[in-house]
Amino acid sequence: MLLELLALVLAGIHFGVPLIYYLYLKSRCLNKSWNIKIEEIYKPKVTIVLPTYNEAEFIWQRLDNIYAQDYPKELMEVVVVDSASEDRTADLVKKWISEHNNIDLKLIEEPVRKGKLSAVLESLKYVSSESSIVIFTDADALWEPNALRKATMYFADPTIGAVTSSIVYSNDKTFENTYRDYYNTVRIAESKIYSTPVHNGPFLAIRTELLRKFGLPVFPGSDDSSFGSYIALLGFRAIQADDIAVKEPVRGSQFRRKVRRAQHLLLNFLKTKQYAKKIGVYESTETFEKIWKIEWWLHVVNPWLLITCIIVLLISVSCGSFAALIILGMGLMFLTLKTYRAWILQQLYLVIAAVRNLWTKETLWSK
Repeated sequence: MLLELLALVLAGIHFGVPLIYYLYLKSRCLNKSWNIKIEEIYKPKVTIVLPTYNEAEFIWQRLDNIYAQDYPKELMEVVVVDSASEDRTADLVKKWISEHNNIDLKLIEEPVRKGKLSAVLESLKYVSSESSIVIFTDADALWEPNALRKATMYFADPTIGAVTSSIVYSNDKTFENTYRDYYNTVRIAESKIYSTPVHNGPFLAIRTELLRKFGLPVFPGSDDSSFGSYIALLGFRAIQADDIAVKEPVRGSQFRRKVRRAQHLLLNFLKTKQYAKKIGVYESTETFEKIWKIEWWLHVVNPWLLITCIIVLLISVSCGSFAALIILGMGLMFLTLKTYRAWILQQLYLVIAAVRNLWTKETLWSK
Protein backbone atom coordinates (compact mmCIF):
# COMPACT_ATOMS: atom_id res chain seq x y z
CA MET A 1 0.00 0.00 0.00
CA LEU A 2 2.98 2.35 0.46
CA LEU A 3 3.70 2.25 -3.28
CA GLU A 4 0.07 3.00 -4.13
CA LEU A 5 0.07 5.87 -1.60
CA LEU A 6 3.28 7.27 -3.09
CA ALA A 7 1.78 7.05 -6.59
CA LEU A 8 -1.37 8.89 -5.48
CA VAL A 9 0.71 11.64 -3.84
CA LEU A 10 2.78 12.09 -6.99
CA ALA A 11 -0.35 12.16 -9.15
CA GLY A 12 -1.99 14.63 -6.78
CA ILE A 13 0.95 17.02 -7.04
CA HIS A 14 1.31 16.56 -10.79
CA PHE A 15 -2.32 17.33 -11.58
CA GLY A 16 -3.10 19.51 -8.56
CA VAL A 17 -0.42 22.20 -8.92
CA PRO A 18 -1.25 23.18 -12.54
CA LEU A 19 -4.99 22.88 -11.89
CA ILE A 20 -4.86 25.17 -8.86
CA TYR A 21 -2.63 27.62 -10.74
CA TYR A 22 -4.98 27.61 -13.73
CA LEU A 23 -8.10 28.14 -11.61
CA TYR A 24 -6.43 30.95 -9.68
CA LEU A 25 -5.34 32.72 -12.85
CA LYS A 26 -8.70 32.28 -14.55
CA SER A 27 -10.79 33.44 -11.57
CA ARG A 28 -8.55 36.15 -10.13
CA CYS A 29 -6.36 37.51 -12.92
CA LEU A 30 -7.77 36.86 -16.40
CA ASN A 31 -10.37 39.65 -16.26
CA LYS A 32 -8.16 42.21 -14.54
CA SER A 33 -7.46 45.50 -16.30
CA TRP A 34 -4.08 45.82 -17.98
CA ASN A 35 -3.03 48.76 -15.85
CA ILE A 36 -0.95 50.12 -18.72
CA LYS A 37 -1.31 53.02 -21.14
CA ILE A 38 -2.86 51.86 -24.42
CA GLU A 39 -3.17 54.49 -27.15
CA GLU A 40 -5.06 53.79 -30.37
CA ILE A 41 -3.42 56.76 -32.09
CA TYR A 42 0.10 55.45 -31.40
CA LYS A 43 1.49 54.32 -34.77
CA PRO A 44 5.28 54.04 -34.81
CA LYS A 45 7.37 52.62 -37.63
CA VAL A 46 7.54 48.82 -37.44
CA THR A 47 9.85 46.22 -38.94
CA ILE A 48 8.45 42.77 -39.72
CA VAL A 49 11.10 40.05 -39.77
CA LEU A 50 10.27 36.89 -41.71
CA PRO A 51 12.85 34.06 -41.75
CA THR A 52 12.20 31.50 -44.50
CA TYR A 53 13.42 28.10 -45.59
CA ASN A 54 11.59 26.18 -48.32
CA GLU A 55 8.37 28.14 -47.89
CA ALA A 56 7.28 28.37 -51.53
CA GLU A 57 3.90 26.90 -50.58
CA PHE A 58 3.11 29.72 -48.16
CA ILE A 59 5.29 32.75 -48.90
CA TRP A 60 3.02 34.57 -51.37
CA GLN A 61 -0.01 34.20 -49.11
CA ARG A 62 2.09 35.34 -46.14
CA LEU A 63 3.31 38.49 -47.84
CA ASP A 64 -0.23 39.26 -49.02
CA ASN A 65 -1.42 38.84 -45.44
CA ILE A 66 1.20 41.31 -44.16
CA TYR A 67 0.35 43.73 -46.98
CA ALA A 68 -3.35 43.59 -45.99
CA GLN A 69 -2.69 44.90 -42.48
CA ASP A 70 -4.71 48.05 -41.73
CA TYR A 71 -1.55 49.97 -40.89
CA PRO A 72 0.06 52.82 -42.88
CA LYS A 73 2.35 51.31 -45.53
CA GLU A 74 4.87 54.13 -45.08
CA LEU A 75 5.28 53.02 -41.45
CA MET A 76 6.00 49.39 -42.35
CA GLU A 77 9.15 47.67 -43.53
CA VAL A 78 9.58 43.93 -44.10
CA VAL A 79 12.85 42.02 -43.92
CA VAL A 80 12.74 38.51 -45.40
CA VAL A 81 15.81 36.40 -44.63
CA ASP A 82 15.90 33.32 -46.83
CA SER A 83 18.23 30.61 -45.57
CA ALA A 84 19.34 29.00 -48.82
CA SER A 85 15.93 27.61 -49.73
CA GLU A 86 15.98 24.73 -52.19
CA ASP A 87 12.59 25.53 -53.65
CA ARG A 88 11.43 28.78 -55.28
CA THR A 89 10.94 30.80 -52.09
CA ALA A 90 13.44 33.56 -52.91
CA ASP A 91 12.24 33.85 -56.51
CA LEU A 92 8.65 34.20 -55.37
CA VAL A 93 9.64 36.94 -52.92
CA LYS A 94 11.41 38.83 -55.72
CA LYS A 95 8.35 38.50 -57.95
CA TRP A 96 6.09 39.71 -55.12
CA ILE A 97 8.34 42.74 -54.57
CA SER A 98 8.14 43.62 -58.27
CA GLU A 99 4.33 43.73 -58.04
CA HIS A 100 4.12 45.73 -54.77
CA ASN A 101 6.22 48.88 -54.98
CA ASN A 102 4.45 50.83 -52.21
CA ILE A 103 5.88 48.82 -49.30
CA ASP A 104 9.50 48.61 -48.21
CA LEU A 105 10.57 44.95 -48.45
CA LYS A 106 14.16 43.75 -48.30
CA LEU A 107 15.15 40.21 -49.27
CA ILE A 108 18.34 38.92 -47.66
CA GLU A 109 19.61 35.67 -49.17
CA GLU A 110 21.92 33.59 -47.00
CA PRO A 111 24.26 31.39 -49.07
CA VAL A 112 24.21 28.63 -46.44
CA ARG A 113 21.45 27.59 -44.06
CA LYS A 114 22.56 28.17 -40.45
CA GLY A 115 19.23 27.99 -38.64
CA LYS A 116 16.49 30.36 -37.50
CA LEU A 117 18.51 32.11 -34.79
CA SER A 118 21.23 32.98 -37.29
CA ALA A 119 18.60 34.31 -39.71
CA VAL A 120 16.98 36.42 -37.00
CA LEU A 121 20.32 37.92 -35.94
CA GLU A 122 21.15 38.64 -39.59
CA SER A 123 17.81 40.41 -40.07
CA LEU A 124 18.54 42.89 -37.27
CA LYS A 125 21.36 44.37 -39.36
CA TYR A 126 18.74 45.63 -41.82
CA VAL A 127 16.30 47.25 -39.38
CA SER A 128 16.07 50.95 -40.21
CA SER A 129 17.08 53.57 -37.65
CA GLU A 130 13.50 54.91 -37.57
CA SER A 131 12.00 51.57 -36.52
CA SER A 132 10.44 51.48 -33.04
CA ILE A 133 9.15 47.89 -32.99
CA VAL A 134 10.50 44.69 -34.55
CA ILE A 135 7.94 41.93 -35.11
CA PHE A 136 9.13 38.38 -35.72
CA THR A 137 6.80 36.04 -37.55
CA ASP A 138 6.61 32.72 -39.43
CA ALA A 139 5.96 32.05 -43.09
CA ASP A 140 2.82 29.96 -42.48
CA ALA A 141 1.14 32.32 -40.00
CA LEU A 142 -1.91 34.40 -40.88
CA TRP A 143 -2.55 37.60 -38.92
CA GLU A 144 -5.94 39.17 -38.48
CA PRO A 145 -6.11 42.45 -40.46
CA ASN A 146 -5.90 44.55 -37.27
CA ALA A 147 -3.14 42.55 -35.53
CA LEU A 148 -0.37 45.04 -36.25
CA ARG A 149 -2.41 48.05 -35.24
CA LYS A 150 -3.55 46.45 -32.00
CA ALA A 151 -0.05 45.32 -31.03
CA THR A 152 1.52 48.75 -31.46
CA MET A 153 -1.02 50.35 -29.11
CA TYR A 154 0.50 48.49 -26.16
CA PHE A 155 3.95 49.95 -26.89
CA ALA A 156 2.64 53.42 -26.10
CA ASP A 157 3.43 52.40 -22.51
CA PRO A 158 7.22 52.58 -21.95
CA THR A 159 7.13 49.60 -19.55
CA ILE A 160 6.10 47.25 -22.38
CA GLY A 161 9.07 45.50 -23.97
CA ALA A 162 7.42 42.63 -25.86
CA VAL A 163 3.95 41.64 -27.07
CA THR A 164 2.91 38.24 -28.40
CA SER A 165 -0.44 36.93 -29.62
CA SER A 166 -2.71 33.99 -29.05
CA ILE A 167 -2.53 31.14 -31.57
CA VAL A 168 -5.53 29.40 -33.08
CA TYR A 169 -4.85 26.37 -35.27
CA SER A 170 -6.67 26.15 -38.58
CA ASN A 171 -7.19 22.44 -38.03
CA ASP A 172 -7.38 20.31 -34.90
CA LYS A 173 -5.98 16.92 -35.77
CA THR A 174 -4.46 16.22 -32.38
CA PHE A 175 -6.48 18.27 -29.91
CA GLU A 176 -4.08 21.21 -30.24
CA ASN A 177 -6.80 23.83 -29.84
CA THR A 178 -7.99 22.07 -26.68
CA TYR A 179 -4.58 22.59 -25.12
CA ARG A 180 -4.35 26.10 -26.59
CA ASP A 181 -7.52 27.16 -24.72
CA TYR A 182 -5.77 26.29 -21.46
CA TYR A 183 -2.48 27.74 -22.69
CA ASN A 184 -3.92 31.11 -23.78
CA THR A 185 -5.83 31.55 -20.53
CA VAL A 186 -2.63 31.05 -18.52
CA ARG A 187 -0.46 33.28 -20.72
CA ILE A 188 -2.92 36.18 -20.80
CA ALA A 189 -3.58 35.98 -17.05
CA GLU A 190 0.17 35.93 -16.31
CA SER A 191 0.49 38.97 -18.56
CA LYS A 192 -2.23 40.77 -16.63
CA ILE A 193 -0.24 40.15 -13.45
CA TYR A 194 3.02 41.31 -15.04
CA SER A 195 4.61 39.14 -17.78
CA THR A 196 4.56 35.65 -19.24
CA PRO A 197 7.73 33.62 -19.93
CA VAL A 198 6.25 31.75 -22.93
CA HIS A 199 5.87 33.49 -26.29
CA ASN A 200 4.75 32.56 -29.80
CA GLY A 201 6.80 32.65 -33.00
CA PRO A 202 3.94 33.56 -35.38
CA PHE A 203 3.72 36.99 -33.71
CA LEU A 204 6.36 38.35 -31.35
CA ALA A 205 6.85 42.12 -31.21
CA ILE A 206 9.83 43.60 -29.35
CA ARG A 207 10.78 47.23 -28.73
CA THR A 208 13.63 48.02 -31.13
CA GLU A 209 15.69 50.09 -28.70
CA LEU A 210 15.95 47.04 -26.40
CA LEU A 211 17.25 44.92 -29.28
CA ARG A 212 19.85 47.56 -30.08
CA LYS A 213 20.93 47.99 -26.46
CA PHE A 214 20.76 44.40 -25.18
CA GLY A 215 20.60 42.20 -28.28
CA LEU A 216 18.96 38.77 -28.10
CA PRO A 217 20.04 35.60 -26.26
CA VAL A 218 22.34 33.65 -28.56
CA PHE A 219 22.74 30.28 -26.86
CA PRO A 220 22.00 27.26 -29.12
CA GLY A 221 18.26 26.63 -29.20
CA SER A 222 17.31 30.18 -28.24
CA ASP A 223 13.96 30.92 -29.84
CA ASP A 224 10.63 32.73 -29.40
CA SER A 225 10.08 32.08 -25.70
CA SER A 226 13.72 32.79 -24.92
CA PHE A 227 13.38 36.16 -26.69
CA GLY A 228 10.25 37.08 -24.71
CA SER A 229 11.60 35.82 -21.40
CA TYR A 230 14.84 37.71 -21.98
CA ILE A 231 12.91 40.98 -22.34
CA ALA A 232 11.04 40.27 -19.08
CA LEU A 233 14.33 39.41 -17.36
CA LEU A 234 15.61 42.84 -18.40
CA GLY A 235 12.86 44.35 -16.23
CA PHE A 236 10.32 45.15 -18.96
CA ARG A 237 6.87 43.66 -19.34
CA ALA A 238 6.54 40.87 -21.92
CA ILE A 239 2.86 40.13 -22.45
CA GLN A 240 0.44 38.04 -24.48
CA ALA A 241 -2.32 40.37 -25.65
CA ASP A 242 -5.90 39.22 -25.22
CA ASP A 243 -7.18 40.88 -28.41
CA ILE A 244 -4.71 39.55 -30.99
CA ALA A 245 -5.05 36.08 -32.52
CA VAL A 246 -2.99 34.43 -35.23
CA LYS A 247 -3.96 31.40 -37.29
CA GLU A 248 -1.39 28.70 -37.91
CA PRO A 249 -1.76 25.35 -39.69
CA VAL A 250 -0.67 22.04 -38.18
CA ARG A 251 2.07 21.02 -40.62
CA GLY A 252 3.97 17.80 -41.16
CA SER A 253 4.65 15.47 -38.27
CA GLN A 254 2.76 16.71 -35.22
CA PHE A 255 4.98 14.60 -32.99
CA ARG A 256 8.24 16.09 -34.28
CA ARG A 257 6.85 19.63 -34.18
CA LYS A 258 5.66 19.31 -30.59
CA VAL A 259 8.89 17.72 -29.38
CA ARG A 260 10.90 20.46 -31.08
CA ARG A 261 8.72 23.13 -29.45
CA ALA A 262 9.13 21.41 -26.07
CA GLN A 263 12.91 21.33 -26.52
CA HIS A 264 12.93 25.09 -27.04
CA LEU A 265 10.71 25.67 -24.01
CA LEU A 266 12.96 23.60 -21.77
CA LEU A 267 16.06 25.41 -23.02
CA ASN A 268 14.29 28.68 -22.28
CA PHE A 269 13.73 27.78 -18.63
CA LEU A 270 17.15 26.20 -18.20
CA LYS A 271 19.30 28.81 -19.95
CA THR A 272 17.70 32.24 -20.50
CA LYS A 273 17.94 33.58 -16.96
CA GLN A 274 21.45 32.15 -16.66
CA TYR A 275 22.39 33.89 -19.90
CA ALA A 276 20.98 37.27 -18.75
CA LYS A 277 22.92 37.01 -15.49
CA LYS A 278 26.11 35.97 -17.25
CA ILE A 279 26.17 39.05 -19.49
CA GLY A 280 25.13 41.34 -16.62
CA VAL A 281 21.71 42.55 -17.83
CA TYR A 282 19.44 40.62 -15.46
CA GLU A 283 16.97 42.82 -13.57
CA SER A 284 15.05 40.99 -10.85
CA THR A 285 11.31 41.68 -10.72
CA GLU A 286 9.56 40.07 -7.77
CA THR A 287 6.24 39.42 -9.54
CA PHE A 288 7.84 37.90 -12.62
CA GLU A 289 10.15 35.80 -10.47
CA LYS A 290 7.11 34.10 -8.94
CA ILE A 291 5.61 33.40 -12.37
CA TRP A 292 8.98 32.16 -13.64
CA LYS A 293 9.39 29.71 -10.75
CA ILE A 294 5.92 28.22 -11.22
CA GLU A 295 6.37 27.83 -14.98
CA TRP A 296 9.88 26.42 -14.45
CA TRP A 297 8.37 23.76 -12.19
CA LEU A 298 5.55 22.99 -14.63
CA HIS A 299 7.92 22.54 -17.57
CA VAL A 300 11.07 21.11 -16.02
CA VAL A 301 9.93 19.07 -13.00
CA ASN A 302 6.20 18.36 -13.14
CA PRO A 303 6.18 16.02 -16.20
CA TRP A 304 8.60 13.69 -14.42
CA LEU A 305 6.21 13.30 -11.49
CA LEU A 306 3.75 11.69 -13.90
CA ILE A 307 6.41 9.33 -15.26
CA THR A 308 7.53 8.42 -11.73
CA CYS A 309 3.92 7.79 -10.72
CA ILE A 310 3.41 5.40 -13.65
CA ILE A 311 6.65 3.55 -12.89
CA VAL A 312 5.70 3.15 -9.22
CA LEU A 313 2.29 1.76 -10.17
CA LEU A 314 3.81 -0.68 -12.68
CA ILE A 315 6.21 -1.93 -10.01
CA SER A 316 3.30 -2.34 -7.63
CA VAL A 317 1.30 -4.26 -10.27
CA SER A 318 4.27 -6.56 -10.86
CA CYS A 319 4.19 -7.30 -7.13
CA GLY A 320 0.56 -8.39 -7.42
CA SER A 321 -1.24 -5.20 -6.34
CA PHE A 322 -4.84 -5.13 -7.53
CA ALA A 323 -5.26 -1.55 -6.25
CA ALA A 324 -2.40 -0.33 -8.46
CA LEU A 325 -4.01 -2.07 -11.43
CA ILE A 326 -7.28 -0.26 -10.75
CA ILE A 327 -5.49 3.12 -10.53
CA LEU A 328 -3.73 2.49 -13.85
CA GLY A 329 -7.01 1.39 -15.39
CA MET A 330 -8.72 4.58 -14.25
CA GLY A 331 -5.89 6.62 -15.76
CA LEU A 332 -6.40 4.86 -19.07
CA MET A 333 -10.17 5.40 -18.90
CA PHE A 334 -9.67 9.15 -18.40
CA LEU A 335 -7.91 9.23 -21.78
CA THR A 336 -11.38 9.25 -23.32
CA LEU A 337 -11.65 12.84 -22.02
CA LYS A 338 -10.27 15.26 -24.61
CA THR A 339 -8.76 17.76 -22.14
CA TYR A 340 -7.07 15.04 -20.08
CA ARG A 341 -5.72 13.39 -23.23
CA ALA A 342 -4.31 16.70 -24.50
CA TRP A 343 -2.62 17.31 -21.13
CA ILE A 344 -1.00 13.85 -21.04
CA LEU A 345 0.33 14.34 -24.56
CA GLN A 346 1.95 17.65 -23.59
CA GLN A 347 3.64 15.99 -20.60
CA LEU A 348 5.00 13.21 -22.79
CA TYR A 349 6.36 15.76 -25.29
CA LEU A 350 8.19 17.55 -22.48
CA VAL A 351 9.69 14.31 -21.17
CA ILE A 352 10.85 13.22 -24.63
CA ALA A 353 12.24 16.71 -25.26
CA ALA A 354 14.19 16.64 -21.98
CA VAL A 355 15.79 13.33 -22.93
CA ARG A 356 16.48 14.53 -26.45
CA ASN A 357 18.13 17.72 -25.17
CA LEU A 358 20.69 15.59 -23.34
CA TRP A 359 22.43 14.59 -26.55
CA THR A 360 21.20 16.78 -29.40
CA LYS A 361 22.29 20.35 -30.03
CA GLU A 362 20.19 20.81 -33.16
CA THR A 363 19.88 24.28 -34.56
CA LEU A 364 18.72 23.19 -38.03
CA TRP A 365 15.27 21.63 -37.78
CA SER A 366 14.16 19.46 -40.68
CA LYS A 367 10.74 20.24 -42.12
